Amino acid sequence: MAQSIGKRILRGLQEFNEALQNDDQLVKKLTGREVVLDLKPTRYTAKRVKETRQLLEASQSVFAQFLGVKVSTLQKWEQGRQQPEAIAGRFLDEIRLNPDYWRARLRKSLRVKAAS
Repeated sequence: MAQSIGKRILRGLQEFNEALQNDDQLVKKLTGREVVLDLKPTRYTAKRVKETRQLLEASQSVFAQFLGVKVSTLQKWEQGRQQPEAIAGRFLDEIRLNPDYWRARLRKSLRVKAAS
C-alpha cells in the first residue's frame, strides 16, 4: 500500500511539473483549495435600516424599489416590527461599506415618469 501511495504522489508531482513546463492553466488542473468568505450579514435594527436608507438620501419608496422589496416591508423594518432577511442584510452591509458608490448607482438608475 505504501508503494502505491508513493507512486501516486510521484505521478502527481510529474503531472504538476509537466503543467508548469507546458504553461497549462494550472487553475483548471489544480482544484485542491477551499475558499471561505467572511461575509456574515449584520443584524439590522430599525434605526440601522433607516440610517442606511438616509446614507443614500432616498425616500422609503425609492429605497424599497432599489432593494427589491415592498414599501410596506421596508416600513416594517424601519418600525422594528420585522428584521431584514440575511440576503437583504448583506445588501445593506454593502451599501454601508461604500455609500458613495451606491448613492451614485441609485441616482443613475432613477427615471422620473411624466404625470398622466
